[in-house]
Formats: sequence, C-alpha cells, structure tokens
Amino acid sequence: MIQEKRVVRRIQSGGCAIHGQDCSISQLGIPFTLNEHELDQLDNIIERKKPIQKGQTLFKAGDELKSLYAIRSGTIKSYTITEEGDEQITDFHLAGDLVGFDAIINHKHLSFAQAIETSMFCEIPFETLDDLSGKMPNLRQHIMRLMSSEIKDDQEMILLLSTKNAEERLAAFIYNLSRRFAQRGFSAKEFRLTMTRGDIGNYLGLTVETISRLLGRFQKNNTLSVKGKYITINDMYKLTQIAGKTSA
Repeated sequence: MIQEKRVVRRIQSGGCAIHGQDCSISQLGIPFTLNEHELDQLDNIIERKKPIQKGQTLFKAGDELKSLYAIRSGTIKSYTITEEGDEQITDFHLAGDLVGFDAIINHKHLSFAQAIETSMFCEIPFETLDDLSGKMPNLRQHIMRLMSSEIKDDQEMILLLSTKNAEERLAAFIYNLSRRFAQRGFSAKEFRLTMTRGDIGNYLGLTVETISRLLGRFQKNNTLSVKGKYITINDMYKLTQIAGKTSA
C-alpha cells in the first residue's frame, strides 16, 4: 500500500510543472516504469542548484559536457553566435525541459544556454547518468526519446522558417507555447510571454515591429487578447488555422 502511494505521488508530480524544493527524478520527466530502487539511485545523483538570474548562463559554446540541466522554473534560451557576431536564438526552454543535449556528440556544447528570467534548475552529472542508463534499459530508452524529440523540434523549426510567412510563424509559435504550458499543468489559453519581442523576433526571423504589428492584428480579429507580456487565446481554432495546424 505504501508503494502504491509513492507511485501515485510520482505520477501526479511528474505530470505538471515542477514545484517544491527537491529535485526528485520523478518530477523531471523520467518514465515511471523504473522500479523504486532505480528511482532512488537516480535521485541520489541529482543536485539542486541555487537560482540563476537573468543574463547568467548554464553553459557556453565550447564548454565541456559535464551535466544535463533540468529546468524547475523560469525560462532559458539557447543561442549560437553567427560568423557576423550576431546572436541567433535556437530554442526556449521551460520548466520540465532538459537542457544540454547539444554536447553529447563531441562532449562540447555547441550553443549558449542563458536565463532570460530568474530560473531554478537541477543538475544531473552526465557521466554518472550515462553509467546508470547502461544498467537501466528503460532510462536509456527515455533519454533516446528526449534526444529524438529535440531533433524533431529542430526539423519542424527549419520547416517553419523555410515555408511559413510571418503571420503563420508567430501563430505557430504561440500555439506551440500554449501546448507546452498545457503539458506542464498550466492554462493553455492564458500565459505570460517570458521572452521579449526582440527575442521572439530573433527566433522567428522577424523584426520587433513585425511581431508587434501581428499581435495587434491577432487582437483586432479577436484571436488573442494581449496585455503587455500576458496572452489570452480567445479563439484556439482560429489560431490553429493561421498556424497551419490540423487541430486545437
């Protein structure tokens, strides 16, 4: 009976945003098919770190791979520096995301990971995780799924930038944020944009002026309501149609 209660607690906490002060692996996306002993082994290797402030980095391009980072709260942006010396944002990471897979191939990070607001995270030493995953097939499979998901997201982003117009790009961005917030137990229709208009424009290949103009258009046709950084989706069906998605 005690074991059943522990399993229920793990499932409930793992299905939404990360709360509390611990870094239990059950809250960080690890599958629940692992037994209690395996889960306890994983819990023992995770370290809870102090919050990082806006502008601070988890790692920089060229840094050696030491750990993966599970975001507990806040938002982290990944970016690279172009040959011209400009910042190019490649992703935004929310609570529940695991950051650092870019270094697994050659054990050096290819990008920067920087907080865009005060963020809390848990550090998972990669070498120890890799050793454990060799003994736990379910864990290795889950890590492979996470890596595959990153590749899929990258492919979708390339498709978005190469085939969508400005309106479709922004609608798809907001729709995807909505879906990600819902997966973490938050409202799919009301949320705060933690990133600046400039960061959104950088990510989507659009100017700040275009972002502002499109948000105004979405508000005018009642697709969205916008108050500063706060977004309310009034018509999810219309948003998905603009974004080119098949369903809300």
